[in-house]
Amino acid sequence: MTVKYTEDHEWVKTEGDAYVIGISAHAAEQLGDVVFVELPEVGKTFAKGEEMAVVESVKAASDVYAPISGDIVEVNSAIVDEPAKVNEDPQGAAWFVKIKPSNPAEIDALMDEGAYKDFAGN
Repeated sequence: MTVKYTEDHEWVKTEGDAYVIGISAHAAEQLGDVVFVELPEVGKTFAKGEEMAVVESVKAASDVYAPISGDIVEVNSAIVDEPAKVNEDPQGAAWFVKIKPSNPAEIDALMDEGAYKDFAGN
């Protein structure tokens, strides 16, 4: 299961015919304590690069962008109820959405973990 990253600090990994999307550990660290998460509705369609969610922390609010195009098939309501989970496990249990891609090849344009670490300065 390969994880890919965007320059906006989202991550994407495949899970069957859907892709799981969240924000990177680097992004969660930069945000500080997350206090609010707004997720899209199941069934909503997004184009790559379109704003699809919002994360608010004690420091700032930040948009989460769709790293690939497709339809939302599931949302992680647990992080809406307990936003602090985003800080606790940003690249695991605190995923944001699952999307059925309309163009799976879009993931090929994203960074692998090594390139993302270089980009993020980790």
